[in-house]
Amino acid sequence: MKSRIIALGLIAVLLTGCSGAGEISETVEEYSGTYAFVTKSEGNAYNERMAQGFQEVIESSGGNCLIYNPEEATAEAQIEILQDLLMQGMDSITVAANDEDALSSVLTDAMEQGICISTVDSDVSADVRQVFVNQASAEEIARTLIEAVYDITGGSGQWAILSASSQATNQNAWIRAMRSVMEEERYQDLRLVDIVYGNDETEASKEKTEELLENYPDLKVICAPTTMGLAAAAEVLAEREETDVKATGLGLPSSMSAYVRGEEAVCPYFYLWNPVDLGRMSACVSLALKEGTITGAAGETFETGDMGTIEIQENEYGGTEVIAASLTRFDAENIEEWETYF
Repeated sequence: MKSRIIALGLIAVLLTGCSGAGEISETVEEYSGTYAFVTKSEGNAYNERMAQGFQEVIESSGGNCLIYNPEEATAEAQIEILQDLLMQGMDSITVAANDEDALSSVLTDAMEQGICISTVDSDVSADVRQVFVNQASAEEIARTLIEAVYDITGGSGQWAILSASSQATNQNAWIRAMRSVMEEERYQDLRLVDIVYGNDETEASKEKTEELLENYPDLKVICAPTTMGLAAAAEVLAEREETDVKATGLGLPSSMSAYVRGEEAVCPYFYLWNPVDLGRMSACVSLALKEGTITGAAGETFETGDMGTIEIQENEYGGTEVIAASLTRFDAENIEEWETYF
């Protein structure tokens, strides 16, 4: 199997399904079972921080946690892992999906086995999972990024998007929302010239950045709503001392620290939520689903300790979700206090 297990609990457990009674409690002995988390790919620092938060909550609650990192950020790599998990007998599977539709068959099989299914960071079709743990609303992310592009360009000029995968549901949702925000009169002088995809791979993202610079000599801003893409774009821009193009988007402080400092910083500022908290929220959802505290229906609530009482809500795609966080701006003034955290 093309995967790397970075945390392994006991696999040979009885499948208990999603039914049963129980409430979220701080008594860790109440929880048991095996909870699997499938990231988008190995070597993705953002996913690693998310998995860290997930693992901390599951293990502190008495459960067994397995973290799987596919070798490639593809649906095929995730399907291979998911099929293996079905044979092992999981209580819960959480996946940050690389494709909205391609995982449907294997996730349907998992739900038919009684395995609790949730998604985090990037969703699948609503009928093949119980609830989606969303970072922040698509509207908030889109409006924040468009406003950043507006600010950095001075309100007019060419800009481009460097995305992850063309199949990533979160990226596509944010880009759709960004296009919608751009229709407002305030942004009429901004021109989106291209959308390119680096597949959340550093070298591919750097190549796409180089192509944008070659193809659009009047380009002002590259906006990357993906942490690996933003770091790759910033690295290319930093190496091209003659360019005036700037980068912004969603990034990790640990990856972007060198690019936001100084008068000639290639990235004046960028945004993100706390990926560790996103993973922690996802773990709380998995525990609540397995214990039967929630089913994933809108209006249900569950406890998350220091993150408070969370209510499940309907989303615009016909499913349900919980919103885990809000955006934080990172710049030269606050990067130092965050760069060692994530």
